[in-house]
Formats: sequence, C-alpha cells, structure tokens
Amino acid sequence: MGNKNKAGRYTTPGDREVTVFVIGMRINKWRAVHKWLPVLLSMPPMIKELSMHKELGCLGMQSYIQFPTTMMIQYWHSKEELFAYAKAPKHLKAWRTFNKRTKGNSAVGIYHETYIVPKGAYESIYVNMPPFGLGKALGTEPVTKVTSTANERIEREQ
Repeated sequence: MGNKNKAGRYTTPGDREVTVFVIGMRINKWRAVHKWLPVLLSMPPMIKELSMHKELGCLGMQSYIQFPTTMMIQYWHSKEELFAYAKAPKHLKAWRTFNKRTKGNSAVGIYHETYIVPKGAYESIYVNMPPFGLGKALGTEPVTKVTSTANERIEREQ
C-alpha cells in the first residue's frame, strides 16, 4: 500500500504482546563531526539487516529527527528476539565501536527505552492515514461498533 492514505477508520488488534524499543542519539558537540558521525553511520547497516531478515523479530520501525536528537521506534515480536539481536554480531560490533570511540567523549550521547506491552494493554486509531507505527508493524482492521472508542478497543482483549 506504500504511503497512500487508507480511507476510513482503522485500529490495530490488541490480541498479542508486543515489545516496543525506542533508540536514538543526541549530538552534543556539532563541531566534533569525527566523533558523532561514526555513531550515526553505525545504524543503517542494522536497519537494513532487520528490514531484510524479518525472522530476527523486528516487525517494523520508524525514524524521527528533532535536531540535535534522533529517535527510532521499533516494534518487535518479543523481548527475547530483541535481546537476542542485541547480542548478534552486527549489533555487538557497532556497540564495541561506539564504546571505543566515546570513551571520554561527550560529543555524542545515546539512549534506548524498552517497553513490554501485554496483549490487550494498547489501542490505536488511524483515520485516513497510510500504514503507520504500530498499525504498519502489526496490521490494521476496520473500526467497528465494538471498537469505536479507545476504551472499547483496549478492553476488547482483556
């Protein structure tokens, strides 16, 4: 469906657990390009790997930039798959390189947050939107009389 709007009201089924991983970096010293650029450039190979190998468990992701900070939201099948990827060769190499380059270096900061969201503990609504966020990762279904409000959507799976 690409970036075309999906007319109408849609929601994401809340019938499964999902792991949400938020990761990003902040450029603290703009002039120290040689310190922060390698950190920035370490992410695309991992994004490509996760996009090409769905069996690794990443369901989808979206990136945002609000200078000087970047943010990527990833949706995973499970925390186990996310944690396994953290130990995978491509990520370990990037992590080790980051630690070497940032020892005593405050030119760049990184962060991540992990949320384990049980089934029935989330809801969503998309109105005249292209596939986006959780709906893009898990798929959507039309809103019905049973799922017309946020409360109805979140309580239907509990």
